[in-house]
Amino acid sequence: MKMTNEEYKRYAERRAPRSQTAGDLLRAFLYGGAICCVGQGLIDFFTARGLDAETAGTAASIALIFLGAALTALGVYDDLARRAGAGTLVPITGFANSVAAPALEFKTEGFITGTAAKMFVIAGPVIVYGASAGVIYGLLLLLFGA
Repeated sequence: MKMTNEEYKRYAERRAPRSQTAGDLLRAFLYGGAICCVGQGLIDFFTARGLDAETAGTAASIALIFLGAALTALGVYDDLARRAGAGTLVPITGFANSVAAPALEFKTEGFITGTAAKMFVIAGPVIVYGASAGVIYGLLLLLFGA
């Protein structure tokens, strides 16, 4: 069957699945918001136990990182991410997942060449570019003032 580029474009558009952007956005908003509500609940919990606001925020971050890694290890976070999309990517739990998932995936290759070497495959570039951007922005602020 011979088709022109235009005919193929129309054929491909008819066959392509329809975008579900609105539903994806809504799910990401709801799941991401729920994760943030859990984080706020943890801050409130730690504040009620006598921690100051900054320490409670740190404790809540640590708890969220632990929960993200634990849910990844149990296989729950991946199922959640399939439904929630970007809603699980942005919060700190998504970062924990991006470190824990490769570590678990490559553990059969050994502790050094598997887990340790592959742990930051996904999160490493984020850390490097985030730290680099911070240094560059700091230098620009130093040079040009606020």
